[in-house]
Amino acid sequence: MENKARYPHPLIPFSSPEVEFDAVGGKGANLIKLVQAGFAVPDGFIIPTAVYRQYADQNQLDGQANAALEQTDLRAPESLEAASNQIRAAFSKGQVSPEFSKALEEGWQILGEKPVAVRSSATAEDLPDMSFAGQQDTFLNVIGTDALIEAVVKCWSSLWTARAIGYRTRNQIDQGDVALSVIVQIMVQSKVSGVLFTANPLTGLRREVVIDAAYGLGEALVSGQVEPDHYVVDTDTNEIAERYLGSKAVTITGSPRGGVLTEETDRRENQALPDESILRAAAIGKKIEEFYEFPQDIEFAWKDGSLYILQSRPITSLYPVPESQDDGQLKVYFSFGAVQGLLGPMTPLGQDAIRLIFAGGASLFGFDHDHHSQKVLKSAGERLWGDFTPVLRHPIGARMAQKVFPIIEPGSLQTIKTLIADPAVEAGTGKLRFSTFSRLAHFGRRIVRTAIYYARNPEAGAAKVRAEYEAEIVQLTEKYGLHEEGHIPLEEIPILFREIQNSFIFAVPKVIPAALAGLLQMILLNRFSNRLTESGELALQLTRGMPNNVTTEMDLILWETAKAIRADQVSFETMTDAAPETLADDYLSGKLLETAQHEIGKFLDRYGMRGLGEIDIGRPRWRENPAQVIETLQSYLKIDDPDRAPDVVFERGAQEAERALAKLEAAARKTFGGRIKTRIIRASTRRLRSLAGLRESPKFFIIQLMGIIRREMLAAGRRLVEEGKLEQPDDLFYLTLDELDGYALGEVHDWKAIIGQHRQHYARELRRKQIPRLLVSDGRAFYAGMGTTDPDSDQWTGSPVSPGMVEGNVRVVFDPHQANLAPGEILVCPGTDPAWTPLFLAAGGLVMETGGMMTHGAIVAREYGIPAVVGVNQATEFLKTGDRIRVDGSSGLIERLDHNAPPEVDK
Repeated sequence: MENKARYPHPLIPFSSPEVEFDAVGGKGANLIKLVQAGFAVPDGFIIPTAVYRQYADQNQLDGQANAALEQTDLRAPESLEAASNQIRAAFSKGQVSPEFSKALEEGWQILGEKPVAVRSSATAEDLPDMSFAGQQDTFLNVIGTDALIEAVVKCWSSLWTARAIGYRTRNQIDQGDVALSVIVQIMVQSKVSGVLFTANPLTGLRREVVIDAAYGLGEALVSGQVEPDHYVVDTDTNEIAERYLGSKAVTITGSPRGGVLTEETDRRENQALPDESILRAAAIGKKIEEFYEFPQDIEFAWKDGSLYILQSRPITSLYPVPESQDDGQLKVYFSFGAVQGLLGPMTPLGQDAIRLIFAGGASLFGFDHDHHSQKVLKSAGERLWGDFTPVLRHPIGARMAQKVFPIIEPGSLQTIKTLIADPAVEAGTGKLRFSTFSRLAHFGRRIVRTAIYYARNPEAGAAKVRAEYEAEIVQLTEKYGLHEEGHIPLEEIPILFREIQNSFIFAVPKVIPAALAGLLQMILLNRFSNRLTESGELALQLTRGMPNNVTTEMDLILWETAKAIRADQVSFETMTDAAPETLADDYLSGKLLETAQHEIGKFLDRYGMRGLGEIDIGRPRWRENPAQVIETLQSYLKIDDPDRAPDVVFERGAQEAERALAKLEAAARKTFGGRIKTRIIRASTRRLRSLAGLRESPKFFIIQLMGIIRREMLAAGRRLVEEGKLEQPDDLFYLTLDELDGYALGEVHDWKAIIGQHRQHYARELRRKQIPRLLVSDGRAFYAGMGTTDPDSDQWTGSPVSPGMVEGNVRVVFDPHQANLAPGEILVCPGTDPAWTPLFLAAGGLVMETGGMMTHGAIVAREYGIPAVVGVNQATEFLKTGDRIRVDGSSGLIERLDHNAPPEVDK
């Protein structure tokens, strides 16, 4: 329906070969693409954002909008509505320029002076997990130049509806960063209008096209005034899989004099679209999806057997599926981040670092892989996903998965069971190949042999393990000539970076067998505990206050730092009075008082390579921004009760473990073979307590190595910024490893643009609010964890991981840098990694949405004796800061006792 006539400036026809997104907005850009791709789009033109800005400038509207917003409580609906009314009234009083009025009149004449639809197209419509649909206004069946000008101004003003202002506020989009273009398009006086989703928006299933359709214009449908027909098309079979006929009681049609007419007639017995048109619409929708390379939300009009596309946009609620070889088999992926407590996106180089680690793991089984050829990790949504399919397809693996997931990530267990029952997954149908058995047996023999060695003398074994990996760090430092005075050249950085792959090859044979020699004792001790005692909790209590855990040691050293600062009254007062960010800046510039500067420096010299999301080498470290460390110190400095002192809490845990051992031995003595059982229990406990804490050591070793690499890369980045070759010192982390190789070798590319694009993708994914626990290659995404989804409930159930019961006030925390945790409060968070654990020494209890028995948060909570429950579905949404709750770490039950009780803060 393209018109070849030349449109006057500044109008942009749909046939324009090139347009900037900022000029035409999301809807406008998509319509132009659809026209160029040959899809049936009603003809029209776009009024670019420059005209909106010109209108706002000429009528001084920006100042009026800013003034209205400055006086508005953006969280209060009534206040938002009042501000919106004030701003929109100012828009309605403005005057368009004569030049624009003339251009608009000529544009309408080129369209044959036909009735048109006038739609808004904003410049912030392509963000993940955000849908701007319905935020701005649309005007249908507009006739005449005066009516067209009025509709355009109303569209402009609809950028400032209360819902649009509030939505931008909630999603941290600057109100001044958005503008509006307007689409003017010939009306299709449709017999039937519809909305088509090229993937099921509820399940994510990519093979299902979902269509809602109703009689007349689409306004009744998109505004929710009508119950439409609902069709689901299975595109694999090209059949209508589901069909529901709605009442279609409201029909909106165009009036001959402009505007619309509404008619109410129940048409439940009539099918709005014939079957042939349903299947044809689904086929066209899939072609549009193929064109955009992502599932689409499409509005269409149907008239006289012809289908017209009115607009198309991404289905923003869908999570992208990892790219994989299309071998025709269904793939199941687990969230690497959910297991690691890192739900945010990862930098490109951070992703490749983890791929290198997995490639190193593959080499232990005799495979020769690099970050490209390793087969486990895939990327989607700037996050890593593990291909779990081979495990589920294997007969033994399918059974083991149901036993392992409650330990690793219990919130996913029910989904795993659902997928195993799905015939398409083909769970348990695989066979154990001899080559696979041979590789597993060779690896297993090596691990078992080493584990037996450590089990014979666990104390000496633990000391040996720690000495070896500390020596390895020293050796790597010397190997690359790293010292304070200078740094390695840029071309050597990719070589140093690849040491990450070797780190896993070193850590697993050395450290994992020792940790396993301790952890496997829990199987035996759990059996004794369950059979000999009523509660069965004594085995878990044996893990309290364990030595040789680098994470708990770090937390206790931070407590020693706090004690040293407390001993200096002036430093103590300074540290408690100032904001953490101010103190962090003072530390980095060497301006803190001597005691505080020295003690914090000692801690950061030892642990400054750690940080939030530390498995992503692209994330900042404590030594770069010690604000979180300082905030945790401030929390420690509030602890006046000697019984709450972290070292006392830890020692009390160790004493509780001794008492638990005594109880277990006493119970064993009363049974047949009691003396032998007692000796077994004592020996198993000795191995458990000496070796199990080493579980954190492989990661700590890798994080230390990453700290060395990051320091060198930042030094190189600073040099490159000074030379004008980079914008920011950390830009190198926003390159993939292949790109880093090319950059270091001097390949000629627009590196700043490449880095900028990667940064844009990363920033976009930071806004995504929900991350699935499991993904399937057909598009299905599984988000739910354990417990109720009823927001009005006062009880939730999760997976108990640290026994005991506590009552306290909730502190919901998404970022440990901004925790403000008072001693004794119950920490409620999405997930944790070691950077969170210093908070545990002040917390009274722990509730997490992700995690399992063997994740960092659970282990540290048990060692500190903090009751903890994990895998609680949407805990951070149902629980609010200030709620008073009871957490039972033995049963997994969480009860809300009071809403928003005032938090208790130690003075």
